Amino acid sequence: MKLIVGLGNPGYEYHLTPHNLGFMAVDHLAESCGVEISRREAQALTASTHLAEQPVVLAKPQTFMNLSGMAVARLLERYELPVQDLIVLVDDVDLPLGSLRIRPRGSAGSHNGLKSIIGALQADEFGRVRIGVKPEGPVEDLVSYVLGPLRKADLKVVAEMLDQASEAVRVILKEGISRAMNRYNRRIPSPPS
Repeated sequence: MKLIVGLGNPGYEYHLTPHNLGFMAVDHLAESCGVEISRREAQALTASTHLAEQPVVLAKPQTFMNLSGMAVARLLERYELPVQDLIVLVDDVDLPLGSLRIRPRGSAGSHNGLKSIIGALQADEFGRVRIGVKPEGPVEDLVSYVLGPLRKADLKVVAEMLDQASEAVRVILKEGISRAMNRYNRRIPSPPS
């Protein structure tokens, strides 16, 4: 069994923001499996299903982004899973919009949700699918950008990224993370400033 966690913030005001792409990606997976992430357990909303012929638990921590590790640690404990059976779907402000970056382990970078998970688990050996949300040009307040609504002009790219992220998770489950990295870790040039 694998635990697939999408990171985001609960609450309608955060629904269509760049910082909630992890939530959107895991919801996209759930929808494709015909399930709804609605069971309350371990400070998260969850759903059990099968992906790529494997049993999985899809989860959205309800602790707010900066405390995501609390829910993830409790879920791994509840399902008696090692950290290596965790896959995290997360936004990444350092990657251009439209790009994915898959990693089997590593630092959190500047992402507070990943920092919280690594801190709670005292480990970084879990897969992550990072979804690019880098703004086209410079922004004065990055926090306001990631917590503000997505621009209508970006919604088509976001929909394509969610499709790609879902497919990437299936490849990880079926063929392994190295194959998924080879297939999806392509550089998308940043738009000229």
